[in-house]
Parts: sequence; C-alpha cells; structure tokens
Amino acid sequence: MKRGVRLGVDVGSVRVGVAVSDPSGMLATPLETVRRDVRHETDLDRLVELVSEYEAIVVVVGLPRSLSGAEGAAAVAARAYAGSLAERLSVLPHPVPVELSDERLTTVIAGRTLSQRGVRGKKHRAVVDQAAAVLILQAWLDAERSADHP
Repeated sequence: MKRGVRLGVDVGSVRVGVAVSDPSGMLATPLETVRRDVRHETDLDRLVELVSEYEAIVVVVGLPRSLSGAEGAAAVAARAYAGSLAERLSVLPHPVPVELSDERLTTVIAGRTLSQRGVRGKKHRAVVDQAAAVLILQAWLDAERSADHP
C-alpha cells in the first residue's frame, strides 16, 4: 500500500462527516463534521482545504446503497457530490483521486455504537457523521490492504 493519508467522507443532507487515516493506511480516526452548504458549496471548499492540509493521497466518499445493492436518490446525490469534489481536486498541483465505497448501514452502526457508549442528544448528532466516515474509511483501508496482500 502506498504511504499517505486518506480522507473518508460521509455525505449527508445537513452535515458531512470527515475521517482521516494515519500515513501507513492502517487506522481511520474522526476528524471533523462540516456543515453542508448546497448553495455556496463551502463544505466542498473545506474538504479541499483538508486534503491540502493533510496532504491526502485519496478521498473515499461513502456510497449509500440499499441492502439489495440497489442505488436510490441518496446514492445519486453521493455520486454527484463525489464528482463535484473530484473536479475541485483535479486542479490541485498534485491531483487527488476520489473513490466511492459502499457504505451500507454505516450511519446506523455508528449511531448505535455511540448510543451504547452513552453519547446522546446534540453531542450524538455532532459526531455520528464523523463516526460513519470512520467506518467508511476503515472498511476501504482494510479492503485495500487485503488486495495488496492476497
């Protein structure tokens, strides 16, 4: 696996959760929650800043599918968001690719895990998107490592 930080992104209609990996690509950790701004796209601006700040080598955006694997409106929106982000990242001095990763049930799992740990209310809403981004990125990292070492 190539060394470098990876960012994981959980796109929601209100918030965008962001996770970051260590440079070796072993472990994903929560980074921040960005308020979604459909009109001015300041959320995309912030993601570009984070990519530059952390010198990320790839961004992984969660693709919400149904349990059957079908893609609905949320998947279409995630694909569009990933496309907009990829367009912005393609003009950087070192273009950064954007990849989609299946994220079935990550927000549900993240929410349950936080609830089991006693995180509730406003604090829960503030970090559930980050926790979902961690799950998305960690699953992607694990799959990448498995592909490198069959």
